[in-house]
Amino acid sequence: MSVINITKTNFDTEVLSGSQPVLLDFWAEWCGPCRMFSPVVDEIAEQYAGSVKVGKVNIDEEPELAQRFGVMSIPTLVFLKDGQPVQTAVGVQPKAAVEEMLK
Repeated sequence: MSVINITKTNFDTEVLSGSQPVLLDFWAEWCGPCRMFSPVVDEIAEQYAGSVKVGKVNIDEEPELAQRFGVMSIPTLVFLKDGQPVQTAVGVQPKAAVEEMLK
């Protein structure tokens, strides 16, 4: 499964209503570190397809979602279980660190 673009319109359906845990990547087009980190997020989405839903939130297009999760700098990852954030990581992370979040 590929990465899902998360918006305020599909947030409830894709993030809150599903039975799977969700990893959200908060990013922006102009953010160099975000662009550098994007392939890692894509790999995680493919590797964990079926067990973890992976979504990207463009903070420029969805400032309400960024504010809702207290995102102050990007990239920021938020891992949610049962619709509740359980872990957050700020900045570019090695793939192994992201995988550790998902355990």
